[in-house]
Amino acid sequence: MKFRQLLLIVAVSAASAVGSVWTYNKLAPVETSYGRIMSDKLPANYAGFTDNVAGVADPIDFTRAAATAVPAVVHIKTKIPAKRLTNNIGRNRNNNMEDLFERFFQMDPQVQPEQRASGSGVIISEDGYIVTNNHVVSDGGAGVADEITVTLNNKKVYKAKVVGRDPSSDIAVLKVDGTNLPYLLYGNSDNVKLGQWVLAVGYPLTLETTVTAGIVSAKGRSIGINQRQSQTPIESFIQTDAAVNQGNSGGALITTEGQLIGINSAILAPNGTYAGYSFAIPVNLVKKIVNDLIKFGDVKRPYLGIQVEPTKFEAGDGAHIGTVAKDGAAANIGLKKGDVITGINDIPINSWTELQATISSYNSGEKVKISYKREGKDFSTTAVLSSKTGTYEDIAATGVGAVLGADLESLDKKKAQEYDVEGGVVVKNIKKDSPFGRTRMQEGFIILSVNGTDITSVQNLSRLLASLDGTVQIEGIYPGNDGVYRYPLSLDDE
Repeated sequence: MKFRQLLLIVAVSAASAVGSVWTYNKLAPVETSYGRIMSDKLPANYAGFTDNVAGVADPIDFTRAAATAVPAVVHIKTKIPAKRLTNNIGRNRNNNMEDLFERFFQMDPQVQPEQRASGSGVIISEDGYIVTNNHVVSDGGAGVADEITVTLNNKKVYKAKVVGRDPSSDIAVLKVDGTNLPYLLYGNSDNVKLGQWVLAVGYPLTLETTVTAGIVSAKGRSIGINQRQSQTPIESFIQTDAAVNQGNSGGALITTEGQLIGINSAILAPNGTYAGYSFAIPVNLVKKIVNDLIKFGDVKRPYLGIQVEPTKFEAGDGAHIGTVAKDGAAANIGLKKGDVITGINDIPINSWTELQATISSYNSGEKVKISYKREGKDFSTTAVLSSKTGTYEDIAATGVGAVLGADLESLDKKKAQEYDVEGGVVVKNIKKDSPFGRTRMQEGFIILSVNGTDITSVQNLSRLLASLDGTVQIEGIYPGNDGVYRYPLSLDDE
């Protein structure tokens, strides 16, 4: 084949290829693209959050925050010696043969073995004040552990004494004799935002100092855990997904700048271990509690003089007022039943738990700005917080008893000592066609717990039932009879 013929063939092939491409571009259907590749120039309606040219967020560095917190977070260990229990309810006190039999075979169920436990704590001053959880240093009842030791990250060990405790908020303050100790600075938990990175620092599962990271996944959470140790629980937790386990209690929740914004307190653990969410007491509440415990030995709690509307305890649009104390701070400024508090000093209030925690972070005598709604309209006023709860005309005993169909009264203190219990509620005059009547409960029954939460008074019972629904489990005793009795109570039958 001659060169001229070969060149002609190549030219014809190239022309055919170009023509095919041109024809396809003209006749092929147009495809719509629903995504765009990131470029230096972003459209005006781009839904991103970055301001830099490349559109990439600055990397978060946890190392400096961890280095700041680790020396100031301590390992707390407690010891409770073996002791003989004094609770004889359900035992035959006059059966000497039974006692001899149990002692001979070393079967005495009234002896509690030695107990050891551990948790975490945060140094908040160079002279040795430490904040932790009340349940970390508790003896399991109303007292504290017999022996409390604190170990620093550098392995130095101190004996600690309890300065004060507040079961309502689950805060305790310890003191060790030290100088120039590392400590953390308080942040501002009111400024914490959803999605913000946080670090949890503590001593989980008997491990040494451990740092985990997560984000703030919710604020103002109430999980009912402080009802186990207090008749007046305060809960408005910062919820995070930073891994926290047993032993982390009392440890630090910090920002990426190393500031303390919470004290890790609880986890939701259906199987006993971390299941994805942990809860910390906001530091603005911690500061108030700690200062009072150091200065007075107990907490001087402020009050607005209002009670929640029970059916709207966790409403997301504010704190709904159910009752106003006639001589309380709220009554003095004209707040009424049905009003909805939406802010305190311009801090948004979405629920009753948030209101409780926010008010508890102030001192009695302080003025606060209150934003509220009445019949759909917005108002604001100022109130001076009181050191007294105030007097309520509608008594809780009458309210809850009428609803459940019985007369209720708090167990007398002398009787409580006789039965060796913290307190309870005596049930009398049960109506047949009522929620109590349908349980087959007998008159004289003493309610000691509901769903595992101790009940010590009618007010305590009323407050707890207002936060529950469905069927609950009531436990208690009949004076003079052995054992504990259980009754299912349907709250839907009210």
